[in-house]
Amino acid sequence: MSKLSAGILAYNVSPKGELKVLLVHPGGPFWKNKDEGAWSIPKGEYLEGEDALLAAKREFTEETGNVLPDSECIPLQPLKIKSGKVITAWATKAAFDLAFIKSNEFEMEWPPRSGKKQLFPEVDKAGWFTMDEARVKINAGQMTFLDQLIAITSQ
Repeated sequence: MSKLSAGILAYNVSPKGELKVLLVHPGGPFWKNKDEGAWSIPKGEYLEGEDALLAAKREFTEETGNVLPDSECIPLQPLKIKSGKVITAWATKAAFDLAFIKSNEFEMEWPPRSGKKQLFPEVDKAGWFTMDEARVKINAGQMTFLDQLIAITSQ
């Protein structure tokens, strides 16, 4: 069975009418020096039978420190990425200026085979990006979410 992940593609429109999306950069030593193609929508795994939208909102809060406004969550077409994981996502308009406050943490052995455990933030930074910027930053497996957002917001 495929792993399931749920996320939120938060967006807003700048005063100039430019569509922007919120993306997060994964924390930890493996991602430290990676930028282009490394960013993601805030998302996380959930269990079969769990409410995916509630999981997406929970993960958004855990990874950004922001609570989503009570605005409409527009379902996007789920994606299956190379790993086989299925990502279900919703687009929602969000107006907060702070892209990132504080992420939850995970523990891993670092350096490898050292026997030492260290804590790392699940997300080390976040930012609002124009669609052109987002296409460079986002993980290629999630690119279709950007295309879906453009289609939805241009109607």
